[in-house]
Amino acid sequence: MEREEGEGELDGLHTLAIVLLLFAALKLLYLLGLMDTEDKNDDDLEMTMVIHRPEGLDQLEAQTNFNKKELQVLYRGFKNECPSGVVNEDTFKQIYSQFFPHGDASTYAHYLFNAFDSEHNGSIKFEDFVTALSILLRGSTREKLQWTFNLYDINRDGYINKEEMMDIVRAIYDMMGKYTYPALRTDTPRQHVDAFFQKMDKNKDGVVTLDEFILSCQEDENIMRSLQLFENVI
Repeated sequence: MEREEGEGELDGLHTLAIVLLLFAALKLLYLLGLMDTEDKNDDDLEMTMVIHRPEGLDQLEAQTNFNKKELQVLYRGFKNECPSGVVNEDTFKQIYSQFFPHGDASTYAHYLFNAFDSEHNGSIKFEDFVTALSILLRGSTREKLQWTFNLYDINRDGYINKEEMMDIVRAIYDMMGKYTYPALRTDTPRQHVDAFFQKMDKNKDGVVTLDEFILSCQEDENIMRSLQLFENVI
């Protein structure tokens, strides 16, 4: 019975982490005003006084799961909120602080920012933003899980170790806040991390590989269901 309860706690926390990741993408859409699909007849990407000019629509359409009309809507909101063409980490953290007033979202926002920052140069361009959204909202199950794995793989060595998972779990605790999600107060982050590894570390070598991560997530109905929640939101 204890093992079943532990597995249930793991499923709940890990599903929450997946949902938070996708919810994060949705929150960014709302913040940037991207849920408004009113057609303003923008036929091309245009920007003045910029630090970075994005790629053309045709190239982005070929590289993502968005059509040209959707890319115009996405770019319009991104340009309105980020006229320089890039988002830095401080701005990203300010975005998250607005949505989690009962907790501290800065650490989780830091990890998420690093996952969006594909070139690891300290800024998120429109191409980075729309490519990540394409995966999170419309990618295949494997693509979504691989992106999530990369978020958890903080040192980018191709494995998730217990220290990295502990950092992510603590960041989730801090972001949700003890009053926002009282159910999370009953167990320590270490217990959740141990349960995570008991389930996902298939060969018991102390690290979780991408294949182990994907296999374990695919075996979990709650996680699979959560991956479908935010498809086609624009």
